[in-house]
Amino acid sequence: MASTVTSESSKDSSESSRPGYGQLLRTRGAWTFLIPGFAARQPFAMLTISIVLLVQHTTGSYGAAGAAAAATGVSMALFAPFSGRLADRYGQRAVLVPGVALHALSGLTLTALALGHAPLWALFAAAVPTGASVPQIGPMVRARWGMRLQDSPLMTTAAAFESVTDELTFVVGPLLATALCTAVDPAAGLVTEAGLTLLGGLLFAAQKNTEPAVTGAGHARVKYESALRVPGVRVLVVAFLGIGSVFGGMQVSLAAFTESIGEPGLNGVLYGIFAAGNMLSGVVCGAIAWKAAPRQRLVVGYGALALAASGLWAAHSVPLLAGLGLLVGMCIAPTLITGYTLVDGLVPAGARTEAFTWLTGAVALGQAAAVTVAGQLEDRLRDGAGFLVPMGGTMLALVTLLTLRSRLAARPRQVTVARGVGHREAVAVD
Repeated sequence: MASTVTSESSKDSSESSRPGYGQLLRTRGAWTFLIPGFAARQPFAMLTISIVLLVQHTTGSYGAAGAAAAATGVSMALFAPFSGRLADRYGQRAVLVPGVALHALSGLTLTALALGHAPLWALFAAAVPTGASVPQIGPMVRARWGMRLQDSPLMTTAAAFESVTDELTFVVGPLLATALCTAVDPAAGLVTEAGLTLLGGLLFAAQKNTEPAVTGAGHARVKYESALRVPGVRVLVVAFLGIGSVFGGMQVSLAAFTESIGEPGLNGVLYGIFAAGNMLSGVVCGAIAWKAAPRQRLVVGYGALALAASGLWAAHSVPLLAGLGLLVGMCIAPTLITGYTLVDGLVPAGARTEAFTWLTGAVALGQAAAVTVAGQLEDRLRDGAGFLVPMGGTMLALVTLLTLRSRLAARPRQVTVARGVGHREAVAVD
């Protein structure tokens, strides 16, 4: 089936100089994992903001709220690549089913502890398994696209489509979580997140026909190497850490800003505008037939992101902050899309899910660090000091990217050639 789909995708691509979303969505079997995949990843966008709002309500401290959310993000970042490696070797379903059950149980435990005014260390104890068990739906969907499309020109369009889908969840998720926490109950956001994760994750796991083949079964003699051993992946991890600093810094700082002006309900609106900019630029990015090399696009896009993020700390009005947030969001999507596209040329197919989870984990880790630092800055300095975190994170990542951009060159494709005449043993060369 995979070879048939690949040939069909290649044929479709040859008929059009600009692979588009319509062409992508006609890929055989795509809708069977796209719809449940969207439902399953929606709760992820609700998690951090739900924890921040709940813990801040019960403790009165953004520092404590940021620390609890950071514990969740750090544990997710540390365990996500391990989860991706297990999915590559044993199958996505084998990882998802127990994972979503553990996540729902941990999230409900964290909710109960927060409402019971438990000490901070107890919140940390519940936050760690909550983050560690976050289902890696986005990387798993991207791996399914990779299996379906392989070397098709539609891979860039698929990366853009997934970025748009991610950002759509980050438009809906924070709005939903904020509405639940402010209009229903401070715990409603986290409880809803746990329930949706369990339901969506099980629905996605049930789609076995599109699940990538495992690399462990039947290949016992093949030595498995981590995707992190690839130098280009490590460079992308640093770049995605900087992107995570934008997400984390924005979440805490926007919440603090809207509370300071007496309009906490605007938090979800402002964050939704930021995510909408990300989503809209992702749509445009995927529709363009790019002529510039991916490495060049990544450097230019990241430079624009760092420049836009540098102005956030100076914004002290809702319209200005909304405009700058929209601009920052518009700079994120092209950077994410290009980074995910580069992965396809950097790592072998058997390590693709793990590579994607390293990048997703890097965003979560950067977000966790940013939430912690921004929370402390808002508690001690206030007046938008938390917005300094996105500026610092993106600037440091940009310097790293400029210094090490040569490591983002695609790995040569292996070919098999004969040594001498036909009876000699064939060897693999780059």
